[in-house]
Amino acid sequence: MTTALILVVDDEPDLEVLVRQKFRRQISDGAFTFLFARDGVDALSMLEANQDVAMVLSDINMPRMDGLALLQKLQEREDKLSTVIVSAYGDMSNIRMAMNRGAFDFVTKPIDFNDLEATIAKTIRHVEAWREARRRQSEAERARASLLRYFSPSLAQRLAGDTDAIELEGQRREVTSLFTDVENFTTLAETLEPNVLGPLLNDYLIGMTDIVFEHDGTVSKIVGDALHVLFGAPGEQLDHAARAAACALKLDQYAEDCRKRWGQKGIKLGVTRIGAHTGSAIVGNFGGGRFFDYTAYGDTINVAARLESVNKQLGTRICVSGSLASRIDKFRGRPVGELMLRGRTEAMRAFEPLTPAQYQNAATKSYLKAFALLETADAGAVSAFAAHVGSHPNDPLASFHLKRLLNGAKGTQLAMD
Repeated sequence: MTTALILVVDDEPDLEVLVRQKFRRQISDGAFTFLFARDGVDALSMLEANQDVAMVLSDINMPRMDGLALLQKLQEREDKLSTVIVSAYGDMSNIRMAMNRGAFDFVTKPIDFNDLEATIAKTIRHVEAWREARRRQSEAERARASLLRYFSPSLAQRLAGDTDAIELEGQRREVTSLFTDVENFTTLAETLEPNVLGPLLNDYLIGMTDIVFEHDGTVSKIVGDALHVLFGAPGEQLDHAARAAACALKLDQYAEDCRKRWGQKGIKLGVTRIGAHTGSAIVGNFGGGRFFDYTAYGDTINVAARLESVNKQLGTRICVSGSLASRIDKFRGRPVGELMLRGRTEAMRAFEPLTPAQYQNAATKSYLKAFALLETADAGAVSAFAAHVGSHPNDPLASFHLKRLLNGAKGTQLAMD
């Protein structure tokens, strides 16, 4: 049982004796503890020394600082201590003024101690309910601040308010996993001073995570410059593949803008490579009960990570699986080929997603025409890719295929390191 600390403020010398006598059982049981002050000045001093006072019981007419002035001071405090005013029945105008100024309740003199006991009990219940509400609000705010590191603001708000609303325990479900990584960032970081590296990394990561949250993605992990993002967990998202593809394009645009911005300052930030794959995974909070660690495990996660890394060989910046593309209505992208990823026995169809404008331009149409010949092992694929590269020399994916063909390769199956 919690002991309620009550501050009694009254200049009548006999009141302390009466209160201790009338409430001796509650004092003995540890339900109440009383402090006594002679006026408002003494009361404020006692409150400074006793931060856990639950309520104030105050007379109105007192020397130095009366009850109304004390009430005003108490209302200026952040905790706005619940105050019960004590005064003669004939002083009803002052009692009414006290109630208008924020007093919780009042009792009249001569004091009916049964009525006073009931009023104190009611006030303490109110204080306990108020403190519990504040405690819950504080916990929710702390939880939300922590969750904002991983989830979009809307999802963090839901989780902070009701963790049962969204399943956080380990479960198997279909998700889209997305990985990003900056080329040669570790090498770059070793050459930079802390006062440069800190702002660079913050600028990059804040911008990237903001984009993730705009698409309601979940940041599973940040390791240095690298992000692992989940779509479709923990909140249900039927369009998680489409969200991931749209997010990847926005991330790519931001990363390129960031490269240019820092390049103007003499910092050569590497290309950001992005990979994404849709499939089954085990997702949940695997923090061991000591800390929050919402993450995912399974082949889907490994494949997404591998797709990020194959961009280096392909010359692309974004590479997504056919599994992801097939779940998006009217997916726009260039086929990359059938990738044989290390450790897998079956080839995987992969694509480079494009914006609507990129998909409609002449370069894409030229590439798709050459790739169609490659798929059928048509001998004209070599000349088609050569013509495309001649017209679009800054297309590394087309140059990759042309080089393969000139070295005697055929078809679209690609062995990835």
